[in-house]
Amino acid sequence: MNADVFWKIIGEYNTHTAIPQIVFVCVLIFALILSYNGKIQWSGKFVLGLVNLFISIVFFGIFGTQPIQKYFALPLYLCCGFLFLFESIKNRRDTLAKPNTARFILLVLIALYPAISFALGNRFPEMVTYIMPCPVISLSLAVYSGYRRKNIVLLLLLTLWGLTGIKSIFFKAYEDIILLVCGIYGVYLTYREIRNRYFSGKNTSDISKLIKNV
Repeated sequence: MNADVFWKIIGEYNTHTAIPQIVFVCVLIFALILSYNGKIQWSGKFVLGLVNLFISIVFFGIFGTQPIQKYFALPLYLCCGFLFLFESIKNRRDTLAKPNTARFILLVLIALYPAISFALGNRFPEMVTYIMPCPVISLSLAVYSGYRRKNIVLLLLLTLWGLTGIKSIFFKAYEDIILLVCGIYGVYLTYREIRNRYFSGKNTSDISKLIKNV
């Protein structure tokens, strides 16, 4: 997939989904406020699940034209969506911590995604908006890192897509360097989670427990 195809798909998607995107942004902001305030702890994960499913089905399923979108990105976002929904039920009382310095910086960068895309010379509809694959995964990583209980598979999938931010160089989508930064942060989170969960104390050799908890 070359840069022209990449931006054409984005243009088609934005043209036909502007209103649903606005609705999702409003609902997502409201859900995150509820989670950060401790009113409804699971709401952030639940809405992130819905948004990831929307990206999977609509962006990649309907507007995607390339095999990598249909057979890699679509199932990845589908899994992320269902895992977020699963986590919102399984760990519904898990609280979302207020952003530390690293998460605050990431959230600010994510908030600037469309502005940076605009500053780089992109114009609607061929520009990055909030309800698009890379901003959604970036936000998913930044928010999910604030929960105490984490699903390793979900964290790995989010990190995997985060690292695809390296494509920003090839598609001239330099705003996706934000995605790459989030992906690198995801590598750190995954390493820390695995180390703390499985390689401290008596759990070092308990492989069966590792498989069960994943």
